[in-house]
Amino acid sequence: MHDLGKWMFAISMLWSYLFFSQFMLIWYSNIPEEVTYYVGRIFTDYKVPFVTMFLINFVVPFLVLISRDTKRNPAFLLPVAVLIFIGHFTDVYLLVIPGTMFNHNVFGLFEIGLFLGFLGLFINRTLTTLSKAPLIARNHPMLQESKDLNY
Repeated sequence: MHDLGKWMFAISMLWSYLFFSQFMLIWYSNIPEEVTYYVGRIFTDYKVPFVTMFLINFVVPFLVLISRDTKRNPAFLLPVAVLIFIGHFTDVYLLVIPGTMFNHNVFGLFEIGLFLGFLGLFINRTLTTLSKAPLIARNHPMLQESKDLNY
């Protein structure tokens, strides 16, 4: 469980680093063709989802997963994983919708259906892949020693 928490923390920090690097490079260079991406998301009705996406994808995982104890506790990891999933959906949503739907900023049935379809596809692929091979190796000489290991 601790390793999963470390991976969640590392991937969240990598996403934040790439997001901030892209933001600073585009904003500082101030090239009109490039800045329109952020202008359309920061100075329009998409400002709240944009800021929320950053908070969900960086601030929450950073504050919660910085501690070793929370990375070992499934009661903390599951809500953070759900938030990261919602934050990733919001990130993909904000990549596509403001540039294609312009003034359509109402979160309605289309967006809910899109989210549920994305979630269903993710669950389907995950469970299909996990069912192809046993999760615990059989007849491995170090299996019992691995089970007895306490971090």
